Amino acid sequence: MTVSPTVRRRRLAAELRRLRAASEVTQQQAARYLGCTQAKVGRFETAKRSPTVGDVAALLEFYEVDGTTKHRILELARESRKRAWWHSYRDVLTEWYATYVGLESEASSMRTFEPEAVPGLLQTEEYARAITRETLVAASESEISRRAELRMRRQHRITGRDPLELWAVIGEAALHSRVGGTEVLREQLRRLLELARQPHITLQVMPLEARAHPARMGPFVILRYAEEIDPDIVHLETHAGGLSLEEENELSNYDAMMEHLGAHAHEPRKSLDVISARIGEL
Repeated sequence: MTVSPTVRRRRLAAELRRLRAASEVTQQQAARYLGCTQAKVGRFETAKRSPTVGDVAALLEFYEVDGTTKHRILELARESRKRAWWHSYRDVLTEWYATYVGLESEASSMRTFEPEAVPGLLQTEEYARAITRETLVAASESEISRRAELRMRRQHRITGRDPLELWAVIGEAALHSRVGGTEVLREQLRRLLELARQPHITLQVMPLEARAHPARMGPFVILRYAEEIDPDIVHLETHAGGLSLEEENELSNYDAMMEHLGAHAHEPRKSLDVISARIGEL
């Protein structure tokens, strides 16, 4: 599993909030001590900005933190400022997408619903190229290739060492949408069968005739983390960008939605039969 600067930045933000509260210091007082604005301290504590190691050291001194805790927090600060592998794709990464890749890279599990397409972590390279070409109509071939390459590298999270636990529910429409043509779709469905047999991957197909369900609003991803200090997150993606939800009631709502989807989709074994039958039709 990759050590993610994005996750470390969120963890550092939580620690800075906790330590400031424990020392009974306000953001305004912390800002005055650093010689900066209160807004800057607020950005540190919401992971919207990575503080320098020097800023963190100064805050820890102000909060009277020392010993092993100080050492641990300073190491978090260093890790939060490192460049991860996806930084080399900054030519095709928007800010929200880079944040998502960073969050995904250290998640222990993922739950996802995709009503009309194959989820990115399960796509073949040709399918990834085709769906990028069809959804980003103004993208150059070079950009399409870079985006597909990035998506393939992200798949290390399910094919590499210490893979995340993946539970995906996909709409049956995704099995019929001939993204890239018949041969590309056929190979994509074969890839789904291959991946679905892995012990850490659960794949279910939502039948076309399924009645209305709460996820009709669109796709979503739930990311969970092994460390309690790292808050779980719901990610929503639209053509306008990405949105992350972290409130407990929001997480509970999407957890319940995923359980509902799983209960109304085909069982995993039946889902493999449905995919196999669709391959036979092509």
